[in-house]
Amino acid sequence: MKKLLWPLVVLCVFHSAEAAAQYPSKPIRLVVPFPPAGAADLAARVVVNPLSQGLGQPIIVDNKGGADGAIAGVEVMRAAPDGYTLLFGTNTGLCAAPAMRRTPPYDPLADFTPVSLVGKFGFFVFTHPSIPATTLKELIDYVRQNPGKVNYGTGNSTSIFTTASLAQNEHLDMQHIPYKGDAPASADLLAGRIQFLIGTPGTTLQHVKEGKVRVLATLLRNRSPLIPEAPTFQELGLRPISVQPYAGLYGPRGLPREIVERLAQEVQAVMAKPEVKEGVARYAFEAQSSTPAELAAFHREQLEIWKRSARELNLVTD
Repeated sequence: MKKLLWPLVVLCVFHSAEAAAQYPSKPIRLVVPFPPAGAADLAARVVVNPLSQGLGQPIIVDNKGGADGAIAGVEVMRAAPDGYTLLFGTNTGLCAAPAMRRTPPYDPLADFTPVSLVGKFGFFVFTHPSIPATTLKELIDYVRQNPGKVNYGTGNSTSIFTTASLAQNEHLDMQHIPYKGDAPASADLLAGRIQFLIGTPGTTLQHVKEGKVRVLATLLRNRSPLIPEAPTFQELGLRPISVQPYAGLYGPRGLPREIVERLAQEVQAVMAKPEVKEGVARYAFEAQSSTPAELAAFHREQLEIWKRSARELNLVTD
């Protein structure tokens, strides 16, 4: 039996190596764990065109929002490790979802293959003009004076974490309205159905310029040239957040080394292009890249921070 199986094993290894050497030979699907028009989706679409040119094959964006990014994560986890189904992974699905659930949907470190960091998100504090506040201090005072009357939205893990942290530190009583992403949350902010949102700029930036939405602060370490009037939390005397909202490229577990290296090289080249940096900067997204090992180390560090923070803020659910 062993003599019969050995040639089959050799043949399978040979075909696997040959497939990796010819990669890619057909279109690639990039699963984005948020609805269209949010920062993750918009940044991914800036990256997709030059990345597909470098790889010589089309890359199709497939939006799979919901369940804190876990729907997209589970789909990619179950995909064949052949490089034709990839994940535009973020801290929401790969750090927060596992950290905030007693029964995680997957092991974020073992069930995925890290390829390269893509960049980091910028977050801002937005309010509807119906709230009589033009500074973050005024917003905090207003919420204190109107307990339980202010609706706030969240469209991702950073939004959930930061708002919960602010509410705990400042003893605020607000009503939480969760969304599948920043785009639907921003739409309801514009309509006045929620009055407060910590999120990415996305399509909200135009509404800020038109005076339909106010911006009170940024979670970035430094003021953003995109919205320079927004002060940082440090400037306002508040603690900066410990988590770093990021996006990276991942594949299913067992992605062949040759494919990982090819993808990582292409991502590194794409994220260094001035036009890509400028393109994602329009959404307060800072272009970055890394080796697979560097992404793995960064992911492990962030996951531990998320686990600790989820316990401290009582964010762990069934």
